[in-house]
Amino acid sequence: MSHFNFLGIPVDGTIIRPAPTVQQRPLSDLEPLIRALLADDMIVEFGWTQYTPYYNDGDPCVFSVDTPWFRTPEDPALEPQLTHQLRLEDGQHPSLGRRQGKWVNGQRYSAYTGPDEERYDRARALTDAFESEAFNQVLLDAFGDHAHITVRRDGITVDSYSHD
Repeated sequence: MSHFNFLGIPVDGTIIRPAPTVQQRPLSDLEPLIRALLADDMIVEFGWTQYTPYYNDGDPCVFSVDTPWFRTPEDPALEPQLTHQLRLEDGQHPSLGRRQGKWVNGQRYSAYTGPDEERYDRARALTDAFESEAFNQVLLDAFGDHAHITVRRDGITVDSYSHD
């Protein structure tokens, strides 16, 4: 039983709060990944969308952060609804290259093909962090729901994100 006040009104009863499905991490754990991308002159901008779906086929509608996208000088500037084309999808990106897993003598290793493996790995690190869902709460607190975020060296732009 919990006893507390809500708007000055005493509350008595059992409050059930769902536990996060993934242990959340602080912004300080995400900062080095973002700063590493900002320090790379070949990353023009990067970003992501984050939102709670309006409908989820009867399943609970839960806030999530999409896989980030990355734009280099070789990539076209795209409208926000098309930036998903610049994600690391299936381990590859139009200008950052690709990492493909292979099996050799029963062991898995990743072979990189592209212009700069370290740059690719920095983008991969942010992608992995977002896909872990461990930063959802800190990103929700920072940028809100239904948002398209674009990060550049000179600032961050948050636009309203419309989705189905």
